[in-house]
Parts: sequence; structure tokens; C-alpha cells
Amino acid sequence: MLRGRPPADPLQDPTFFADPYPTYARLRDTAPVHKVPTGSGGGRHSYLVTGYAEARAAFTDPRLSKDTQRFFAGRPSQRDLHPAVSRNMLATDPPEHARLRALVTKAFTTGAVARLRPYISGLVDELLDAWPDHGTVDLVADLAVPLPVTVICELLGVPEPDRASVRTWSSDLFAAGDPRRIDAASHAVGDYMTALVAAKRTAPGDSLLDDLIAVRDGQDRLSEDELVSLAVLLLVAGHETTTNFIGNAALALLRHPKPLARLRAEPQLLGSALDELLRFDSPVGIATFRYSTEALTLGGTEIPEGVPVLIAPGAANRDPDRFPEPDGLDLTRSAAGHLAFGHGIHRCLGAPLARAEAELALHAVISRYPHARLATPAENLPWRHTRLTRGLASLPITF
Repeated sequence: MLRGRPPADPLQDPTFFADPYPTYARLRDTAPVHKVPTGSGGGRHSYLVTGYAEARAAFTDPRLSKDTQRFFAGRPSQRDLHPAVSRNMLATDPPEHARLRALVTKAFTTGAVARLRPYISGLVDELLDAWPDHGTVDLVADLAVPLPVTVICELLGVPEPDRASVRTWSSDLFAAGDPRRIDAASHAVGDYMTALVAAKRTAPGDSLLDDLIAVRDGQDRLSEDELVSLAVLLLVAGHETTTNFIGNAALALLRHPKPLARLRAEPQLLGSALDELLRFDSPVGIATFRYSTEALTLGGTEIPEGVPVLIAPGAANRDPDRFPEPDGLDLTRSAAGHLAFGHGIHRCLGAPLARAEAELALHAVISRYPHARLATPAENLPWRHTRLTRGLASLPITF
């Protein structure tokens, strides 16, 4: 449990980013849905969903809308997000959402990802070949970041010289508490993608972005704004959570020697162990924005119309009513029902790709470096200060 008196907003406790699970447990033990102050203050509130059953229900409740444009219409704001960031597929409801999602789903099917596995495996080997035989490396900076960003940039046809900038902009978009930095990054990546679309019209290629441009220009099923926003979403969401997935999973294994030893002895178990690793430390702490379009009751809590509802997969995945002894890492557990990728129509379409990247990366590290261990005490590791995603800023390991 947390020490001392918690702040008015439980998610603002100084210890939250390093270990949110005591906060989630305290809230969930009281009620599965809580009214909490918003970070902006001013007497406004949101409703935080921490129970598993309630979170799963909320993900599919049609009374919870993702149409941010509708919610914020007419409300004063000092933010200056690029339209491609503020209005994207994640911020739409059916039927617009279904139309947009259908255009990109085929690129992330299990079959499509299977065809990418040799490329991903080769990229993992290339990254690890650059590691020293002995010494210390940062698993986040030297593997978890470059692997997924390179894969998604390759899929979208982002030129190699531009990929370092993409990493920087993406990181800045998740800079919690720094709205000016976020806004600036949104314009940088939005303007870049607009220019890349124009360049590809002049010199077409065979990337996923070229396919989307053909849809826009040939069948007019996409507006120009939709095209750019979809490309930005794929670029950012296509690697940010996977970076956290790889880092969190690696840390979990390094902190649990027995499960790690078993995977080293039986590496073929890694694929089935991914669900438990996702459940144990979800790369998404709180799902993207939703709000109530009418009054409803969830988990015994009355939620009025027109208020934000925050679904916390990180909390739901540690609900003991769904996962017994949830704070333990048990690779034999059947954890396929975890909510790390969400649930329902907005479930992460890149889940198969994220799983493949994490599996191949972790397998390579486990196989190549049987004596790898943390280079610094786990309690001293730096975590990124964002409630939306949960991930390490760095993960130094030594071998």
C-alpha cells in the first residue's frame, strides 16, 4: 500500500510512475470504478475503471464514445495539436472507425505478420550484433526503441535518414505534463507526414503508405486529412507501445529468475508466455480517451452524461477476481484474456506485429546472453512520466 496520505488525484502520487500497482489495488479494493479529479483541475472529474469485468464491459459499451472532436467542440482550449494527431481513427466511432480500420487491417493480420518475421529476425540480429560481447548496454535504447520504429518505418516507406526524427517526435508526443512540447511534436510529425505523402505521389513505392495514397487518389474513400492522420497514427502507435512491451517484459523476466531460467531451458514456451508478460506489466496503463454520451452505471458507480471515462488495462490485468495472485509472474497461467491490447472494435490492430517483435527480440536476448542481469537496482530504474503508456526510459543490463 502507499505510504502517507494520497493526493487528491491518486494518479498524481510521486511513486505512481515507478509502480502504479499499489495505487490501482487500493482503488480497486474500494470500488472497481472511481470518480477522480482531472489533471487540469478546475473542479472537473473523470471516472477511472480499475476492475477487470468493468473494464472489459466499458471497452464495448456503445454509450462510451471516442469522438473527441464532438466532446471538445465549443470548449475553450489553449492546446494547439496538429489536426492529424487530434483527429484520428482512435478518436472516431462507427461507422467512420470501421471504414478507416478496414483500410489497414490487412497489413497487420497474423498471415501478413508471419511474412515479416524473417525481416524482423534479421533486424534483431543486426541490432544485437552491435552489442559488445561483455559489458553493459541499454536494452531500451539499443533494442526496444530501434526495432519497432524501424519495422513500422519500413512498412510505411519512411526513408532511413528520417527515422531518428520520427523517434524523437514520437517520444515527445508522450511527454506528460509538457503540453507545448506535445503540441510542437504533433505539428512536426503531422507536417512531415503531409510532405511524405506529397513526395510519394511524385515517386510512388510499394509501402503501406503508398497503398493508402492509392485508396485516397483512386477510390476517394479517404479524405486528405484522413490519409495523413491515419499515417501518423500508424507511425506513432505502430511502435510506441511495442517499445514498452519489450522493455517491460525484459525487466519482468530479469526480476524473476525462475521463469527466466525456464524460458532459457525451453525457449519454445516464449510465444505462449507473452500473454502473461503483457498481463503482468501492461505497456498501456490507461486507454485512450472515452466519454459518456448518456448516464450509465458501471461497477455500481453512477456515471453522468458527458464526462471522461478512463479505462485502466494496467489495473484490470491485476484484478484478483480474474487473475488469482495477480502480482506474481506465472508463465504457466492462462492469461489470454488480458486487456493490454484493449478489447472490442478498438482492440489494437497491431497486436500480432507487436507480439512477433517482442517474441523474436526476447528470444534472441535470452539465447545470446544467458548471464544477462540488471546493471542497476530495479527500484532505481527510470520510468517515463506518462499515464497513457507504461514504459522504461532505460534498462541497463550487464553480461
